Amino acid sequence: MTTSLFSIAFGVGTQNRQGNWLEVFYARPLLAPSTELVAKVSEVLGYTGGNQAIAISNNQAAKLADALKGVDAAQSALLTRLAESHRPLVATLLAEDAALSSTPEAYLKLHLLSHRLVKPHGVNLTGIFPLLPNVAWTNQGAIDLAELAERQLEARLKGELLEVISVDKFPKMTDYVVPSGVRIADTARVRLGAYIGEGTTVMHEGFVNFNAGTEGPGMIEGRVSAGVFVGKGSDLGGGCSTMGTLSGGGNIVISVGEGCLIGANAGIGIPLGDRCTVEAGLYVTAGTKVALLDDQNNLVKVVKGRDLAGQSDLLFRRNSQTGAVECKTNRTAIELNEALHAHN
Repeated sequence: MTTSLFSIAFGVGTQNRQGNWLEVFYARPLLAPSTELVAKVSEVLGYTGGNQAIAISNNQAAKLADALKGVDAAQSALLTRLAESHRPLVATLLAEDAALSSTPEAYLKLHLLSHRLVKPHGVNLTGIFPLLPNVAWTNQGAIDLAELAERQLEARLKGELLEVISVDKFPKMTDYVVPSGVRIADTARVRLGAYIGEGTTVMHEGFVNFNAGTEGPGMIEGRVSAGVFVGKGSDLGGGCSTMGTLSGGGNIVISVGEGCLIGANAGIGIPLGDRCTVEAGLYVTAGTKVALLDDQNNLVKVVKGRDLAGQSDLLFRRNSQTGAVECKTNRTAIELNEALHAHN
């Protein structure tokens, strides 16, 4: 029997009329649960190993609550509440961080990200898109698209309005978890699976995708795409686009270091080090030809954007006369950094 797990969580969710999972809410997901907790859960559920999503009854939830009283009081209290549910329940156990095989597993990993238990690209999300059904997110919860028309008619006949907020694979994060110490002006613009660090503000036009986020503190006024992780004290200007790549496995992570400024309608396709600036309206991708300038604005050489990936104290700009993308050492950032180190 498995005595250690990568993760475990007990959830309540929504199924369609065929019994297929549409979504799952995990109030208290655990990363690396104790061997004692795993042993108790395995005994009650008959779990013998592997990655499994096990549908549980109210009676099993009550038994789990009793079994965990002396092991994990918070999980025991949660299971006591779940035992009263009129909605489907599930226990999801992940023996290893492997490719996904079920919708409850996918939702657990998205919860791990938004609960800040793992950072973007810290879990394997291979296979997530086929496992997340495209559903109608409504004021009455998730509804299978094949069942939506009938549900709308039922609501109208009762004199009610069934509001369809969005049709998507991903729900908004704040319907599942609101991390501490954050401000989110428009919650519809942050997906479940986003990592929003302490002290982060997401403004009205800001957007944070799943498997992406900010370490915080920082200000997000533009788009943080999947695969992008923004460092402390950075400012993503209004309308900017940081172009990361996603899926589980070996794809590139577009990281943004501390104290960076990406101007309005600007974007990157390379990682940035600390204290870098990309001027408004400029896109810097891996294949962008960049003219390196010395402190006298003389051309040193022309390189590709990928050659500057991860370097600190750089200023990217576009020459207003020639249109060439240029890069200079950001002397202001270097001097400030040296002053801070000298003070410390």
